[in-house]
Amino acid sequence: MHISMYLASVPRLVNALNNLSHLLDKAQLHIEAKKIDPATLIEFRLYPDMLNMTRQVQIASDTAKGVIARLAGVEMPAYEDNEKSIADLKARIAKTVAYIQSFKPEQIDGTEDKDIVTKRGEKETHYKGMQFLLGHAIPNVYFHITTTYAILRHNGVEVGKRDYLGTP
Repeated sequence: MHISMYLASVPRLVNALNNLSHLLDKAQLHIEAKKIDPATLIEFRLYPDMLNMTRQVQIASDTAKGVIARLAGVEMPAYEDNEKSIADLKARIAKTVAYIQSFKPEQIDGTEDKDIVTKRGEKETHYKGMQFLLGHAIPNVYFHITTTYAILRHNGVEVGKRDYLGTP
């Protein structure tokens, strides 16, 4: 059985981001029920050298839109990284999902061996399309969603495995 690059990317990323949005719904309910300052959650980090929850959501979003753009060979849209609330983070996720869903299978399928180059500062990393998707991008998206989940659980938000997994 052959699975297409499109099916391995777009539906999976959309599902993961929608689940992240659901986790943020639960966070908002927690904020309202406990009457806490929203900054308690969105600025929280699990350890001093880790990124806060806002950055976790931003990176999940950036990675998801970035892999699809790179595979399709189009310019990735830049977002401002100016989210200050759960609602702002949910809007960013919705914008990312809409962007990802705008791609057609023919734009992504057949990119298994496409050369992908990423840059961080002066360092370049070279991948093939499938390696980038399955070995870098998808694990990275899940890492940042999992970290968001852990931040929420640590702060008493009632989320569980079903919230994280959603309906695949």
